[in-house]
Amino acid sequence: MSRDSEERMPEIALVGDLTEHESELTDRLLDIDPGGECLIYFDSPGGSPYCAMSLMTLICIRGLRATGIVTGECSSAALWPFAACQRRLVTPCSVLLFHPMRWQSEENVGLAEAAEWARHFGQLEKDMDALLADLFGTSRELMDKWINPGRYVGGPELAAAGLAELVGFHELSTLTKLIVPSLNGKAHRPAKAKQPVG
Repeated sequence: MSRDSEERMPEIALVGDLTEHESELTDRLLDIDPGGECLIYFDSPGGSPYCAMSLMTLICIRGLRATGIVTGECSSAALWPFAACQRRLVTPCSVLLFHPMRWQSEENVGLAEAAEWARHFGQLEKDMDALLADLFGTSRELMDKWINPGRYVGGPELAAAGLAELVGFHELSTLTKLIVPSLNGKAHRPAKAKQPVG
């Protein structure tokens, strides 16, 4: 194995529907040592709120030092794993859609089950909205303003709100130099030079 591949920081592409790729994304996150670093590239319209919670929980419980980069879209359920990243980067053309949860079911359910699901879903939505504000480190009022009735937020606006760093297109080629290389998700730092005794 070459030295370059040994020092390469783990990279995960969170692209497309989260739910369709949940197993693969979970495995990729579990491949990173607890406390390790990784890059997560986001271009996702979202997916299941349960999948979003699972991925976000893995990032947090394993103490991953994730850098999230919105390369295109990061919307709906994809917002929770992005908000869990310690460092969040957006471009001038990044787009994030905040909106209320949507419930859909293709199953035949009875009235009692539907009523219980509606109760559960209402509480889940409140809890997840509060958690999203906490993960982003912002007020619940701002999250509520963006979520209800729903709002597209561009990269520059997200950065202006202090929730991410804006990276201009001219800076993208230098971005890899800003991110410290690692070994299997662990920080890789050169040994310090010994000071002469004298």
